[in-house]
Amino acid sequence: MSSATTATPVIDSPQNKRRTSKPKASSWRQSASGYLYPTIFVLIAFVAWWGATSAGLVAPYILPSPADTLAAFTDNVAYLWQHTLVTTWETVLGFLISVVVGIAVAIVMVYSRTLERTFYPLILFAQVIPKIAIAPLFIVWLGFGPQPKILVAVLMAFFPIVIAGISGLRTIDPEILELTSTMGASRWKTFMKVRFPAALPELLSGMKIAATLAVTGAVVGEFVGANEGLGYVILQANGNVDTAMLFAALIIMSLLGILLFAVILVAERILVPWHSSRRNLEQ
Repeated sequence: MSSATTATPVIDSPQNKRRTSKPKASSWRQSASGYLYPTIFVLIAFVAWWGATSAGLVAPYILPSPADTLAAFTDNVAYLWQHTLVTTWETVLGFLISVVVGIAVAIVMVYSRTLERTFYPLILFAQVIPKIAIAPLFIVWLGFGPQPKILVAVLMAFFPIVIAGISGLRTIDPEILELTSTMGASRWKTFMKVRFPAALPELLSGMKIAATLAVTGAVVGEFVGANEGLGYVILQANGNVDTAMLFAALIIMSLLGILLFAVILVAERILVPWHSSRRNLEQ
């Protein structure tokens, strides 16, 4: 007499649910812990800043107190907002132009060794030149409008995107390119389906650097000649020895750069969730 074996059903118990949801919870905890140490450092720096100014260890015209800096924010909200919008517009437009032009130049240089040998030294030479030294020329050529500031932002952000684009477009395995060629894929389809997606991680890394440099470029252009923008605010505050206003403008500049960096970071999480760098962050 043969005995029939019956499969034991798997019961979806609360213990199993907790076990399956543990990696996700652990990922959230690790993501939160990634912001813990910077937050602690900022709090320590703020306490040190507050303590040094409250104890009178530093003169107010050298280092304003947090209360004076906050008062500069609250008393000049409309003024700072107006100039922040100007710098934001110049920064974003300069960054977008540098992304489009930088990717196009990287593609051309990857597909043409002759053009790479011709233009790569020129691009490197243009990057080495201090932008503050050539910004007055842009004022002479283009006037005191937003164009010189946008151009300086483009020059500051252009180089990292080109270098990251060239490096990323060449990371693809040559055997994969040979495989797509033997399967009859055109160069355009190979680029869109294989080469460009493989280049995205490095390209986005270059864009993170370029986003922060674009803010610097726009402000540098405003230093040379402008009647609006955060660079203009900093120059006016420096001339009036108003360090509280100067610190307020510097903090807004930093927040603008951080915001643009965060936008690229979100785009990276959406566009390349499969990349090893993203997986390592979530482990």
